[in-house]
Amino acid sequence: MCSVIGYSGNNLAAPILVKYLKKMEYRGYDSVGISTCHKNSIITKKKVGRIYEVNKKNKLDRLPGNVGIGHTRWATHGSVTDINAHPHASNSGKISIVHNGIIENYMEIKKHLMKSRYKFYSDTDSEVIANLLQYNFEKTSNIKKSMINTIKQLHGKYSFITILDNKLIAVRHHKSLMLGTKDGECFISSDILGIPIEIDDIIYLKDQSFVILGEKRIEMYDFSGEHIRFKTKRIEKKFHKISKLDYKHFTLKEIIEQAKSILQVNKRSIMKLSKLIKNTEKIYIIGSGTSYNAALIAKYLMVRYCKKIVDAIIAEEFTILPNMDEDSAIIAISQSGETADVIDAVDMANKENLNVYAIVNVPTSLLTTKCDCVVKINCGIEIGVAATKSFTSQLATIYLLLEEISNKKLINLASVSKSILMILENKLEVINISKILKNVKNMYVLGNGIHYPIASEGALKLKELSTIHAESMFGGELKHGSLTLIDENAYVIAINPKDSTYDDMKISISEIKSRGAKIVGISNHYNELYDYWIRMPTINEFVFPLIEIIPLQLLAYYLALEKNLDPDHPKNLAKSVTVK
Repeated sequence: MCSVIGYSGNNLAAPILVKYLKKMEYRGYDSVGISTCHKNSIITKKKVGRIYEVNKKNKLDRLPGNVGIGHTRWATHGSVTDINAHPHASNSGKISIVHNGIIENYMEIKKHLMKSRYKFYSDTDSEVIANLLQYNFEKTSNIKKSMINTIKQLHGKYSFITILDNKLIAVRHHKSLMLGTKDGECFISSDILGIPIEIDDIIYLKDQSFVILGEKRIEMYDFSGEHIRFKTKRIEKKFHKISKLDYKHFTLKEIIEQAKSILQVNKRSIMKLSKLIKNTEKIYIIGSGTSYNAALIAKYLMVRYCKKIVDAIIAEEFTILPNMDEDSAIIAISQSGETADVIDAVDMANKENLNVYAIVNVPTSLLTTKCDCVVKINCGIEIGVAATKSFTSQLATIYLLLEEISNKKLINLASVSKSILMILENKLEVINISKILKNVKNMYVLGNGIHYPIASEGALKLKELSTIHAESMFGGELKHGSLTLIDENAYVIAINPKDSTYDDMKISISEIKSRGAKIVGISNHYNELYDYWIRMPTINEFVFPLIEIIPLQLLAYYLALEKNLDPDHPKNLAKSVTVK
């Protein structure tokens, strides 16, 4: 995942590009760069590192020119080096591009251009776009024709913005791009945060389209060159609010926000979805990463309380449509609505004319354009790369959906909110445990029944934020192999609320303790087998998952601090994986 941005107007482009790239840095933070057009020449500066440091040393925001493009990178093709950073220039130096996505046939294009004596300096797939544009523009001397010819040769899912012939041109092919204008200025961005808050209405580029920005007009075309009429859409302003307030990190702020964010789900859209799937016998829920763990919770609850045939499928593995027919429903869960594996799965389901629905946080995302019904979880923009509040809002949405389908009162979100506040107020015990665990290299997180997906999510947070190798497992599964790894140096986290799973987990804990391991118990009931106890309030066992994830998120966060890691920007990770 990368952020791409373009600006054209009466003001200097560079400071504007840097300002909005900072807001979008959560999309990629391996490197940063900008190009501007000044006196018919393109000037580029780019460097490995975070925006603040790179700009401080290299003065990106001092470049001259009123037209420019910018990029923050999350590396896919080519290692994290200055030469692989974007923007990429053509051999002539007269064209510069920034790119998000994958060019699948870039090696084929590269070999073809090398035969025409084009040189390549980076390891990226992106550089071929710049040189291919040069190749086609030199043949036609026409922006529109050269864009069409270039697009015809590119295979993959991508978006890119280019400076060509002193103009700004943007292309969208299965990767979101949006355009905003005000007072003679044009902003193109892959993210709503790249559009100034003062702009109320934006233009979403249609899929398989490109736009040419002139001094006084916007020309949009489809890939065959036919002119496209475009419409504006009103922006939800809350997605511009990204202040950390007084918090040290966005991650902590977003963990603490969960007591409120779970109350903000869109109940009207939940009611609409419930009506659509109430009589559906087979439901397939897809997601990746955190959203897949939410899908597992949804599967457990729907099977138990709605008596439906439900399966949860990792989006990447959604290559076969088993037993699916016109009466089947697909529910895609995604925070960003841009995850490549989820989008591909939804595209596959749409080709089969299945009923496709979504639970998503970002209402401007690509996923929302592909589904028959969209439920917005409304938790606000999530900047921390590791999902926190989006996960609990997904769960809150699932619980309320279940209520509508089953016609039963199953959850009191206000009560759950109070329980989350109680856990947050007692975070000192989590902080103290993090000091003890900071040198641990490996850890198991155990959960039985509905608590297993929370163990999986907790293990994911520990990996993402604290770089501890954490593995989730059903409690009883340890003795089927993994118990051989347990000794006095091992630490095990057991999710063990006082419910129907309590006694079985207690047996597993006893087996672990007899091998000398240390136990961190997450429970509303003290057990003498715990070496360390993270207390939870007592709540209806049906909704324990909504609160038991909170101490695991806190533990991962404070472990990151103990290890001097940046919890907002975990190594090698981006907020949304928009490429395969």
